[in-house]
Amino acid sequence: MLRRPEVRAHDLLAAFAVPRHFADATFESYRPDPAHPSQRAARERLAALAGAIAAPAPRGLARLVRRAPEPAAVYLDGGFGVGKTHLLAALAREVGEHVVYGTFVEYTHLVGALGFAATVRALSAHRLVCIDEFELDDPGDTVLMARLLRELADHGVALAATSNTLPESLGEGRFAAEDFMREIQSLAERFDVVRIDGPDYRHRAAVGPAAGLPDDEVRARAVGEGVTCDDFSDLVAHLRTVHPSRYGALLDGVRRVGLTGVAPLTDQADALRLVVLVDRLYDRDVPVLLGGSGTEGLFGPAMLRGGYRKKYYRALSRLSALTP
Repeated sequence: MLRRPEVRAHDLLAAFAVPRHFADATFESYRPDPAHPSQRAARERLAALAGAIAAPAPRGLARLVRRAPEPAAVYLDGGFGVGKTHLLAALAREVGEHVVYGTFVEYTHLVGALGFAATVRALSAHRLVCIDEFELDDPGDTVLMARLLRELADHGVALAATSNTLPESLGEGRFAAEDFMREIQSLAERFDVVRIDGPDYRHRAAVGPAAGLPDDEVRARAVGEGVTCDDFSDLVAHLRTVHPSRYGALLDGVRRVGLTGVAPLTDQADALRLVVLVDRLYDRDVPVLLGGSGTEGLFGPAMLRGGYRKKYYRALSRLSALTP
């Protein structure tokens, strides 16, 4: 995995598609909890939106007479495990062509790789832009994304986003919509907030630390075609040399990842780069064998209390899901 892939702009954009983990997500396969009617209502709302976006645009005289409607914009607000990403993926699948799908971080990295104007040109050619896990923990990135969304809406692109709410906020009824609407300011009135209530369908308890495997066992199991095995410190150092927009390309052809000597991270920049890599591993359903200390103390107490704690909790949850 310690390579430096060269990725053309066209290939970067081609990667903005529903990830493998949700490739089969449809509105029919979403199972709303009868105890929480907002789940069924959300499914119906997005199914109707998909039909409206996919409907052919008026042509000829009808196009001149009919005033173009303001592009749709919807924000799915809810906690972990209520199916927000499933519904977003189903929306993208139902609309079909001319759809881009990515996480908040992937879009900010795309702007970093292509530049703002080029990103707007590339994305404005699509009918729908889906942003999973909209993040509000970095003021600079939030302003950048608000500006990007405004430009895309002005170009007639429909928008759909999901929230990213901390587990400890769920019992207090604190969700992300209020913060989201405040941060996007001039765009707020265009967004329709769709609230989705309910418990985590996986009934997942709070993410706890997991000890790593013996490094010799990781080396023994991380063999074969499409399997990589690297020292954790070497991987962390290597990620500093690769733009995060290319982390997905690092995993091309990779079926399993082994990491030996896993140890707690002390540098926040290194920790955030690892979060991005974990997201790409999760998108591709790539199993991970962790040696060393595993996830025990991987992100220290200060990190888990800080402004980026949502990212770290998500990474721990996903690493847990990817560990065989």
